[in-house]
Amino acid sequence: MRKNVMLLETIADEALAILREHVNVFTGYDKANQEVVLAKEEIHAVITRGKMKVDEALMVSCPHLQVVARCGVGLDNVDVKTASARKIRVINAPGSNAGTIAEHSLALMLMLMRDMYTSVDRVKQDDWNWRNQYAGDELNGKTLGILGMGNIGKRVARLANAFGMDVVYWSRSAQELPYRQLPLNEVLQQSDIISLHLPLEKETENLIGKAQLASMKPQALLINTARGALIDHTALLEALNEGTIAGFAADVLPDEPPVQSLGVVKHPRVIVTPHSASLTATTYRKMCVYTIKNVVALLTGHDPDKESVFNRDSFV
Repeated sequence: MRKNVMLLETIADEALAILREHVNVFTGYDKANQEVVLAKEEIHAVITRGKMKVDEALMVSCPHLQVVARCGVGLDNVDVKTASARKIRVINAPGSNAGTIAEHSLALMLMLMRDMYTSVDRVKQDDWNWRNQYAGDELNGKTLGILGMGNIGKRVARLANAFGMDVVYWSRSAQELPYRQLPLNEVLQQSDIISLHLPLEKETENLIGKAQLASMKPQALLINTARGALIDHTALLEALNEGTIAGFAADVLPDEPPVQSLGVVKHPRVIVTPHSASLTATTYRKMCVYTIKNVVALLTGHDPDKESVFNRDSFV
């Protein structure tokens, strides 16, 4: 018997074709559609990306649920604890976005350090002479402080080395790496650029607040391509207004689209992209196809890639 899968968001065409080849696919892009599907069908797998939540209420309404999957890496929008308690496997695509997030992080550093966004904008406004007041700098010779040395942090470090940067880092676990591991306060004090690559957990929420911003160099730049809530944005706006730090660039915000953090977004020394770092054609396809293949494997009685099952320890 073919299993039933409910999609909460769109996925790459190639991944959708693989899914339809093996299972019945239903769409629940909003609560109303989900209720219609659940009233008629037994759902065996729910697949989301980064926006729609798979919470306890949804799992309870799917008594035959075997798999919850996210076509992505972070699982902020999936209640993993409830899934594990209900013996539902949680599938994601670990490491699949490391390359593209690292590239995006370096792009933000370059744009901010070299004041590239303003340069392009002034030329488009026919203000070529703006070059006479240009005050950008370069990455070469600067110290990059990386907070979180997982797959993405390591890729950022290697790219930074290629640009001639000195890399220091803070991590909650010791690692054998060719970079200096320092306490958090020392990384903040010594770095010209701080780049965040941490998961959002109780211990990391608002990790960068007023005290941490005050300890940074006044010419330092802060980069965030991880999770918006790692930074206290009220304290960040205050620091930007007071010149405590020189600039901020991010692909993530605590509220998306921005409402509470709109003041930060509109600040003249801030560059924000719309959580698009992982949306390159290559990575989007890779994340979706990898996730779907593992969901199909589980639903058809085959073994998925072991690393794709986030809560695999719950099934030992």
